[in-house]
Amino acid sequence: MSADLQDLEQKLGSAFHDRELLVRALTHKSLSFERKPADDTFVDNEQLEFLGDSILGFVVSESLIRRYPDYAEGRLSKLKAHLVSAAHLYRVAQSLELGRFLQLGRGEEMSGGREKRALLANALEAVIAAIYLDAGLDAAREFIVSRLVEPSGLPERGMDDEINDYKTALQERTQALGLAMPRYLIAKENGPDHAKTFVVEVRVGSSVASRGEGPSKKSAGQMAAKAVLELLASEAPITARVRS
Repeated sequence: MSADLQDLEQKLGSAFHDRELLVRALTHKSLSFERKPADDTFVDNEQLEFLGDSILGFVVSESLIRRYPDYAEGRLSKLKAHLVSAAHLYRVAQSLELGRFLQLGRGEEMSGGREKRALLANALEAVIAAIYLDAGLDAAREFIVSRLVEPSGLPERGMDDEINDYKTALQERTQALGLAMPRYLIAKENGPDHAKTFVVEVRVGSSVASRGEGPSKKSAGQMAAKAVLELLASEAPITARVRS
């Protein structure tokens, strides 16, 4: 095994008995297309990604039930959606420097595959499956809880959720105030294709507007909606204004 993979094992906190599982988890389909042998034995990480997604969902659900036994299903679903989201998986993959360990085809390498959000999120799910197959559910659970659940900034029991559907809340608020329905538009896109950030503007009639920024159009829209909710909650009169 290369020194690079030994370094990754240290980051994962798991020394593999079957190191080929780890290699497979890191192998993108672009490489298998280029090197597929005559006997069709070369495999990529897509099946492991499929398995890892299920393991991740189960362990996160279990962890949330244990941590918040009195939360309603809807509230738990919001927290779970955050923890299993591609954006969260991408951040964790970056913290592990997973991109530098990937095995990519030439085309994917040239197009910046080591920094692509979806590719890194999928690879992390494959690594979770590899840990499960190599060392069992307890090892996979320990990795998921320590890397994806505990450092995620989840709210303490009894506190309001920090992860909310601000767009829905804004729609409900504007309806209650008799205001126009919120309108969203993409104001700006920044950065290369594999690491874009978006600025979304939301307007409520002609009197209130604000902007939000995020790594996806959805998250930027949520941040914009949150900012308008804060404007509507302020004591200042509602006049034409844009918060950037």
